[in-house]
Amino acid sequence: MQAAISVLGMGRMGSALARALLKAGHPTTVWNRTRERTVPLAASGAEVAASVHNAVAASEIVIVNVSDYAATESLLRNGAVAAALKGKLLIELTSGTPAGAREVQDWAGRHGIRHLDGAILATPDFIGTEAGTLLVSGPAAVFEESRTVLGALGGNVQFIGEDPGLANALDSAVLALMWGALFGALQSIAVCRAEAIDIESLGRQWSATAPVIDGLVADLIKRSAAGRYAADDETLSSVSPHYGAFHHLVELMAARGIDRTITDGYEAIFRRAIDAGHLHDDFASLSLFMGRPA
Repeated sequence: MQAAISVLGMGRMGSALARALLKAGHPTTVWNRTRERTVPLAASGAEVAASVHNAVAASEIVIVNVSDYAATESLLRNGAVAAALKGKLLIELTSGTPAGAREVQDWAGRHGIRHLDGAILATPDFIGTEAGTLLVSGPAAVFEESRTVLGALGGNVQFIGEDPGLANALDSAVLALMWGALFGALQSIAVCRAEAIDIESLGRQWSATAPVIDGLVADLIKRSAAGRYAADDETLSSVSPHYGAFHHLVELMAARGIDRTITDGYEAIFRRAIDAGHLHDDFASLSLFMGRPA
């Protein structure tokens, strides 16, 4: 008999989580503030709980996927619901901060609730597939007990560590990579429009150049992890040629009236590194000027 699981929150992601659990054979109870969103899940075999308390009481495992930790708090932190959670496993899959995850675990521990915090690195269509990625942090023993359940949600489940904030921290780091690429694409589109370049040409150049950029990012991460900031025989790119090419972009943007919010930030980081004597060091040396080094 598969473990009974309740899912709180039937947005697109919560609904995908519930469907994956049903497909894996778990008796699944769902709850949503707007009951209409539970109708498709009921048609697929889920039980619909009339209240959060009923949903929590129905299962030994409760998965929460709502808007933020404040929403989780409003649902769970009343006497009856907290009492119903005692001795059960709470899996928080709501986006949040490392500090928020640590606070949830502190609260759960005080109320006798086992807790794991997770971050989903996937869109809803990847949930329940081998490519679905979940980052999970919390007590290692609890994670091991939950592998089968978590595996129903995605084939790439990664335990990040016992500190409950680590899943959210790594999630934010990966999102920073994604947003860097997306905002870079927006900037590229602005340049193409200003210079009357067919935007489809940009797409073709991205396809051709992406492997080179992927290699540069991988090398930057590797060198930063090893603290290898000085240029050496394996350096792919130093600060100097990047800074020279960067100013060509800045001049173009100034001439065409393109928003410089992003490039002004780049300029500040370049200048801090160069003023500190890193002009001819590996590009990875810029990582020293983004905040406190690890």
